[in-house]
Amino acid sequence: MNGSPHTVSDVMTRAVVAVGRDTPFKDIVRLLEEWKVSALPVLEGEGRVVGVVSEADLLPKEEFRDSDPDRFTQLRRLSDLARAGALTAGELMSTPAVTVHADATLAQAARVMARLRLKRLPVVDDAGLLEGVVSRVDLLKVFLRTDEELAGEIRREVVDRLFPDPPEPVGVEVADGVVTLTGRIRDTSLVPVAARAARAVEGVVDVAFRLTGGASGPRRPGATG
Repeated sequence: MNGSPHTVSDVMTRAVVAVGRDTPFKDIVRLLEEWKVSALPVLEGEGRVVGVVSEADLLPKEEFRDSDPDRFTQLRRLSDLARAGALTAGELMSTPAVTVHADATLAQAARVMARLRLKRLPVVDDAGLLEGVVSRVDLLKVFLRTDEELAGEIRREVVDRLFPDPPEPVGVEVADGVVTLTGRIRDTSLVPVAARAARAVEGVVDVAFRLTGGASGPRRPGATG
């Protein structure tokens, strides 16, 4: 992975299995098992995403098999009872589909998944056509970046920009994704800025600082100030 992957397009899966509105219940189950996924986009026309059918949408058929419908009418949403009798993806799917664009940041996609407790998001273009799928696992790929990659990016994007002329070289150490900056800098007020910038690098687990302020080394003869 070259450079920091900032957007969904950097990590999403482009080869995606999807179904149409008329796909039968058993075919949906077979595809979920075959592709080892928890949900499938439902498409119509030239590939416009109109919904998503998930394992949770399928479970009511089994859950209500031996139950008293009257009792569950009181205890469950009517949509669950409807899904229990559904036969196709169009009847089962959750709609409108929650989607994301390829240029969304990984943080934006992660917030949507966390807020709505979703495992996968269809990735669509401006016309709503399917481009791929991004999953929780895809978002975690950034943590597979090597310590050397992270150290190089932090030196270029953080240290060289914020501390271009330090009294002594600023060291960048990365171990298991944890970044440590060491050395002497002229302006310690920039440390919180450096902290935010370093944590924003995709794949960084945590950041620590051992930075001190002030000039370093003996003063030159005749120097004032």
